[in-house]
Amino acid sequence: MTQILNGKVALVTGAGGGIGRGIVLAMARAGAAVIINDAGVSLSGEGGSVTPAQEVKAEIQAFGGQAIIDTGSVADWGAAQEMVRKAKDSFGRLDIVVNNAGILRDAMFHKMTPEQWLSVINVHLNGSFFVSRAAAELFREQESGAFVHMVSTSGLIGNLGQANYSAAKLGMVALSKLIALDMKRYNVRSNCIAPFAWGRMTSNIPAETPDQIARLENLKKMTPEKNAPLAVFLGSDDARDVTGQIFATRKNEIFLMSQSRPLRSVHTADDWTPETIRDRAIPAMRSSFYPLDRSQDIFSWDPC
Repeated sequence: MTQILNGKVALVTGAGGGIGRGIVLAMARAGAAVIINDAGVSLSGEGGSVTPAQEVKAEIQAFGGQAIIDTGSVADWGAAQEMVRKAKDSFGRLDIVVNNAGILRDAMFHKMTPEQWLSVINVHLNGSFFVSRAAAELFREQESGAFVHMVSTSGLIGNLGQANYSAAKLGMVALSKLIALDMKRYNVRSNCIAPFAWGRMTSNIPAETPDQIARLENLKKMTPEKNAPLAVFLGSDDARDVTGQIFATRKNEIFLMSQSRPLRSVHTADDWTPETIRDRAIPAMRSSFYPLDRSQDIFSWDPC
């Protein structure tokens, strides 16, 4: 990888493992000084340890990169402010923010508790706002900056048992678009990546027949690091004209995802009534209705 981020400073949240680790390592290899934010909690948000961040920092320093650690929670406004202060105090500036930190508290909607809902919303959606808002002041002063928000096809398309996660991730998509609109005047960009990683899928994939085993081996190649190159590019000056977009990455595939726009319209010379909507509007639009797809229904082929 070339030094496409030479002289840049990047803050990556949730960078102690998985996709965040892959991104922060790639950004450091591309020349950026990095802030490794990770609270070291479990997938469900419990516990806490500095060890994951320390291990990533040691790996970066081993190849000559610059890195510091932050263990604050993105769901805390003060902690988000502190992350940005650390970046400026340590490296003099901040150029890239990757909102990647997240937890899962999956449950079917009719069984989901308020705590499960709020905990996931607080980390994903509120956390992305807090960190982005903290960085926005510095980006305005510099008149430059790039946000990369790690979203999910669970929000863009849908998935079972993830109402909290899906709502938070789709909220991040809207947040990114509004950041792109509001901060364009300051040369600040904001984009989304919906990443895939094989580890999330293995629990429900059978591996008994030779074909199934071969498929699973192919999915294992869909490693977290496969998502990093696009994040590095979006943080670079080469992406200066790319903003307000939603991408998805899956192994060696990159997708540009659609955004909500009108599909069909119906009109009446008179006021609509419930009955005329029933008899005319809905039949005219029904062929364009979306089915209750899940992410795996849309991405139904093996990654390539």
